[in-house]
Amino acid sequence: MARIQTSSDRPFSYDANIWNSLKCAIATSSGFQRWLIERDVQFQKLSLEQQVQRYLRETLENLAY
Repeated sequence: MARIQTSSDRPFSYDANIWNSLKCAIATSSGFQRWLIERDVQFQKLSLEQQVQRYLRETLENLAY
């Protein structure tokens, strides 16, 4: 039987590379761009990391309803 690889089996840099790729893909999406425009100027001064995390959180909260 094939062994399933878990996150603890991979080096941290592997996960960081995946997250950075996903973050960039999300940041260039039209949905994220539209969402960001709807936010106030102070929100737009947050780091890309914080913006993407909030975008994902809000999107998942909306999908939960």
